Amino acid sequence: MPPTESEKVGDLHEKIDTFINELKQGNFQGSYTVAHRTVIILRSIVSHIRWKNAGELMELIRREGKRMMDAQPSETAVGNMVRRVLKIIREEFAGSRGRNEEGDPQESLHKLLRAEAQTDDYSLPIQNLKPPIIEAIGELITELETSADNIAAQALEHIHSNEIIMTTGKSKTVETFLKGAAKKRIFQVIVAECAPFYQGQELATSLAKAGIHTTVITDSAIFAVMSRVNKVIIGTHTVMANGGLKAVNGSHTMALAAKHHSTPLIVCAAMFKLSPQYMCSHDQDAFNRFVSPQDVMKFSEGEILAKAQIQNPVFDYVPPELVTLYISNIGGNAPSYVYRLLSELYHPDDHEL
Repeated sequence: MPPTESEKVGDLHEKIDTFINELKQGNFQGSYTVAHRTVIILRSIVSHIRWKNAGELMELIRREGKRMMDAQPSETAVGNMVRRVLKIIREEFAGSRGRNEEGDPQESLHKLLRAEAQTDDYSLPIQNLKPPIIEAIGELITELETSADNIAAQALEHIHSNEIIMTTGKSKTVETFLKGAAKKRIFQVIVAECAPFYQGQELATSLAKAGIHTTVITDSAIFAVMSRVNKVIIGTHTVMANGGLKAVNGSHTMALAAKHHSTPLIVCAAMFKLSPQYMCSHDQDAFNRFVSPQDVMKFSEGEILAKAQIQNPVFDYVPPELVTLYISNIGGNAPSYVYRLLSELYHPDDHEL
């Protein structure tokens, strides 16, 4: 006997609560897993919960999205996916009424200058709105699943034979990117170990197994070795609205060293990492994530710990002027182009949920 509608809704709320608990506990490895799970849940909300019009659905997505975002504020991929789904709903609503949500840029500018911009009434009932929304969300899931491969496909355009590449931490996107280039190019990779978590050692092991000449260095040796490096290629947790990065701790050190030696800094980041948020220096609690200082200083050093306050942040902020190029699943762009990508991916009304 197939499950009833109330049973489906009950299962969905249980899935959402489980996801929120996992976010609070930090059980996820990487932004991709968080983004993928978020979109799957949002698609289930569209499918299983009863709604009468686009406005009601958007309010529902906002409410559940806000709950998920509040569970782990530093995990921006959740908010990004909520905004993408809200944009999809707006586009499908506009399309069902015979209009294009994006419109002609020149016409939009003309309307803006004449202050004739119209606001849509999303409370209007539209027949058969659900199937195209679910189909569009399915396309978004496909985009997420193929993003790493699409970035890796561009590797040969940026990595040439006998180059020395430097990276830090363990980014799955960068790992796929380097392995993609290694199929046809011979080059050397220098990996900073990224203390105190030592994720760089994991990446170095993986690259060495793939036959790439890999060297691990301490974080303190980055500046000394940078003069030999042709390119710096790093991953990131989030691309901020101004083109800056929220990347693994130690990335800012590497970016400053690259700038000093005029070495190009390339960032591999899929579009789901692009956030309309800005970094505020006074708001470190919302921007950063702090973990146990056990990795920095053991609890056995009780006497010293009692006299010191130790913070162990996970992320660094890298300003846009230190970044040369972003490589995403839709191509390469300069940091100054991020504002344009934001306008294509998210609706201005959804920047603040």
